[in-house]
Amino acid sequence: MIINPSKILSTCGVAVALVFAAQSFAGGKDHKHRDHHSWGKHHSSNVQVGPRPYFLIDDMDESWLKRKLQRCENKPLRASDFSIGHRGAALQFPEHTKESYEAAARMGAGIVECDVTFTQDKELVCRHSQCDLHTTTNILETPLASKCSTPFTPAEYDEAGNMVRPASARCCTSDITVAEFKTLKGKMDAANPRATNVQEYLDATANYRTDLYASRGTLLTHKESIELFKKLNVKMTPELKSASVAMPFDGFSQQDYAQKMVDEYKQAGVPARKVWAQSFNIEDVRYWVANEPRFGRQAVYLDGRYDDPSFNHRDPATWQPSMAELAAEGVQIIAPPTWMLLEVENGKIVPSLYADSAKQAGLDIITWTMERSGLLVNGGGWYFQTVNGLNPNPVNPEPGVINNEGDMVDVLDVLAQDVGVIGVFSDWPAMITYYANCMDL
Repeated sequence: MIINPSKILSTCGVAVALVFAAQSFAGGKDHKHRDHHSWGKHHSSNVQVGPRPYFLIDDMDESWLKRKLQRCENKPLRASDFSIGHRGAALQFPEHTKESYEAAARMGAGIVECDVTFTQDKELVCRHSQCDLHTTTNILETPLASKCSTPFTPAEYDEAGNMVRPASARCCTSDITVAEFKTLKGKMDAANPRATNVQEYLDATANYRTDLYASRGTLLTHKESIELFKKLNVKMTPELKSASVAMPFDGFSQQDYAQKMVDEYKQAGVPARKVWAQSFNIEDVRYWVANEPRFGRQAVYLDGRYDDPSFNHRDPATWQPSMAELAAEGVQIIAPPTWMLLEVENGKIVPSLYADSAKQAGLDIITWTMERSGLLVNGGGWYFQTVNGLNPNPVNPEPGVINNEGDMVDVLDVLAQDVGVIGVFSDWPAMITYYANCMDL
């Protein structure tokens, strides 16, 4: 298993009964009920995708698809539920910040994500992980650094200059109160393991990202994210993150946690049809199905089983539960990483057995995450591993077919047209929005 440090991400959940029609992200399947309610309906105003989609399309190999996308360059754009802002617009803005969310909405993401965790006083906040404050905020530069679970320790080197111990720290939302959390500033998610001081440790943004918009990163509670998303007229996909502390936490059980997240949408008057709850934890999903069926019916099960040594996405015998068993439980949407949905056959990108099996079981599919890892001229890393030669099909191994940035668009087209995904998470939603508009998704 090839693991990319930036792979930990969001999306997940469960659905209630197959007799209830799930609200699809794209609303594009005939058998699904489309959303015609006024709240959250997207209109073609103020969607700004910027230059990147045009750059990517121009970088594509010559093809019918490239010509079609070029012909859409002057088409009016509207927000699309096919386009999902992963942590907002985390390619260039500090993730899970007001600024990142606003950028995603401006790029036409119809759905935006808040990963949900909790503070010491059990208030819900938007962070990708309970214990990522040392890499995603400025906490180590503030007096709150003294409250971190593990204080900053500089890297150590031997006399020859070889690093013998990397720099480290561990700062969790559960270390501080929500009031203290709100004093922090978001930064681009990164840390320098070779650092000998805090400044070096924090100054580590990957070269395919930028600190250009990191001078201001406004952190939000979960409740604040809901109000912002209502203002931005986007739908919402919260992920209940796994706790990094033992549960129950000061009497706060896993069930309390799952219920509190849903309750905050109900208290804010957000209809369940506008919310796609997610969790890697199947027990959270089962809880929503049993106790909050209106939310459970379009919750999303994020398939993170690739980390299980006994799981092989190419071998259905290792899928526990199977696709059919998931569907029988009431799951209607499954969300694996992009690479699990693709294979290379005869030099072409095609749907994987996993993808075909999910569709045969009646499951809708969303996937993650575009614009997340390194440059595609270098293969694109973890998210493209089954099509870039890093993880070829052992039955019939073929070389990778990823060699330029425009290849991302070809991957997107296979996901949309051949795999049939109903939504795509992206760290920079502009290309997904452009594609969805051009293809009338």
